Amino acid sequence: MGAAMRRIHVGNALSAFGLGFTVPYLYVYVAQVRGLGAMTAGIVLAVFAVAALIVLPFAGRAIVRRGPLPVLLAALVTAALGALSLGLAAGAGTVLLSAAALGAGQAVMQPALATMIVDCSTDRTRSRAFATQFFLQNLGLGVGGLIGGHLVDTTRVSSFTLLFAIESAVFLTLVVLMSTVRMPHSPRIGGAAAGGGPSATGSWKQLLGNRAMVQLCVLGFVLFFACYGQFESGLSAYGVEAAGISTSMLGTALAANTLVIVVAQFAVLKFVERRRRSRVIAAVGLIWALAWAAAAYAGLGHGSHVMATAAFVSTYALFGLGEAMLSPTVAPLVADLAPDGLAGQYNSAFALVKQLALALGPAVGGPLGASLPGPYVVTFLLFSLLISVLALRLGRGLTPVQDHPWAARSRVVAQGGPAGVVAAEV
Repeated sequence: MGAAMRRIHVGNALSAFGLGFTVPYLYVYVAQVRGLGAMTAGIVLAVFAVAALIVLPFAGRAIVRRGPLPVLLAALVTAALGALSLGLAAGAGTVLLSAAALGAGQAVMQPALATMIVDCSTDRTRSRAFATQFFLQNLGLGVGGLIGGHLVDTTRVSSFTLLFAIESAVFLTLVVLMSTVRMPHSPRIGGAAAGGGPSATGSWKQLLGNRAMVQLCVLGFVLFFACYGQFESGLSAYGVEAAGISTSMLGTALAANTLVIVVAQFAVLKFVERRRRSRVIAAVGLIWALAWAAAAYAGLGHGSHVMATAAFVSTYALFGLGEAMLSPTVAPLVADLAPDGLAGQYNSAFALVKQLALALGPAVGGPLGASLPGPYVVTFLLFSLLISVLALRLGRGLTPVQDHPWAARSRVVAQGGPAGVVAAEV
């Protein structure tokens, strides 16, 4: 791992730390501490998603034209200003504008950092690089949430002001750190620096004309809608209402999810790298279907409360196993589908799909999980099986290098191809 990649991974961890540091307490801060009410707090949470949906289409083009590092630095400064102003804001208007700045900045960080990983890695190291990114993101989120929870005090506004000030300081520290990254030369669209090259509309047309990428975006929407979009909304509402899970056990379930990711991430990496990406994703769909079956037993079965609790916690653990398998699979596939110079555009498009799924997932799953537990778990069990179907269909449209790069590299060496290049990369 080179110096640039080490700094990128530190950036991933610290940006996730900043997110976990404040977002879990945002609702309480707006509704109770600032006394703006539940309606305003709900709008603030929606603003995060809306801001991301607005800026991500432009972020992809900016990354292509300017490179990922300048875009990342701009996003960090925007997020730092948003966090600081949010900690000082007292009125609804200021809170909403601050949340929009923070949400937009955090949304752009993701594709910018992903593109930097693509530029600083090779075909052989990319899966491990993205697995490390996911590992550090979860670690950062967990540690940030844990420390933030010990700092906040709902009776003191100053404790939340301190919280947001620390988050702002983290982002500004990242600006200094990431400014030292020396990015390798990577392809850019010809004439982009001078304002030429294909138009933004042309870039999106090219992306939409890539059938495999469109299929991956559809698959990605289902992935994020059926899993991540349910974690803190539909699934938690289902656990409390149907399974009788206490709020403390909800925290235990989330901790189990993080623990499985941390423990399993590198254990499954070698297994995942040597298999077809489409089949790995299909296997994740089956694992998540099993997770929803466990959730069904927890809420709809007739076992003891202890068994129901264990089944519910195992649901989150199984989700974590699937996430650990996806992290070295999906992001490298997005990079491999992108033509030279358009990795930023493709990463932003996939991040846009993710944000859309994360916005719609809670809106659909929350009310359904609380009021119709049976249809809720059956619906998302079927969504998980749909993941497997879509993944296998995607695999038929991928080239051997895109779907099974490890086997393709092995064949090159065995046939006496450019082995010197491959050996040098090792």
